[in-house]
Amino acid sequence: MAGGEVDIALVPVIEYQRIPEVVVVPDVCVGSRQQVRSVVLAIKVDNLKDVRRIALDESSRTSAALLRIIFREFLGFEPEWSSSAPDVGRMLTENDGALIIGDPAMTFAREGLQVFDLAALWREHTGMGFVFAMWMMRSGASSAARRIDFGAARDEGLARTEEIVDVYEPLLGLSRDDLKTYLHENITFSMNEEMRAGLKLYFELARKHGIISAVKPLKTLGS
Repeated sequence: MAGGEVDIALVPVIEYQRIPEVVVVPDVCVGSRQQVRSVVLAIKVDNLKDVRRIALDESSRTSAALLRIIFREFLGFEPEWSSSAPDVGRMLTENDGALIIGDPAMTFAREGLQVFDLAALWREHTGMGFVFAMWMMRSGASSAARRIDFGAARDEGLARTEEIVDVYEPLLGLSRDDLKTYLHENITFSMNEEMRAGLKLYFELARKHGIISAVKPLKTLGS
């Protein structure tokens, strides 16, 4: 997307502030109103105040920025950071904590660790839901790209939950009920006003703490 190689992509929301000339598809997202389960901080010390060094999953962008904001804005200090492949055991060998996202965050062994859900931490401190990713489109995208009905695609995907679970149940080793709960309750694929407010606050805090240089208003497709 940043290099102009694609017209449309599902992009970590922090990149909206870094990629020029893009708009977001309204009302379609990957977010969470309460607990997301697939974006977590695992620590091997007694509490968050004791954390001195954290390994960040190298595939994270929005989540890494969110964790920095949580420590700087809400906990009042900042640990050292490093980047790592998503292997919790290896990450915790030389670090007090590990940020894990995606499938690995739902399947790693938790014995002896404290695990904090980042969407839950965000809600605890702000009272808002959190948006992790949105579909973004280049301003000069083709007319064919602009005709895609993203809302209908989202709804079709949700209607085919059983097929999705058929694929992921053996891959992840999670129960069907766990997977359906994740897709329908932990993750939300639609925006509401509270989540828009949460996204706005996230951008403002990212600028406050020097993660982005400025905040550009959210420009939506068709507006």
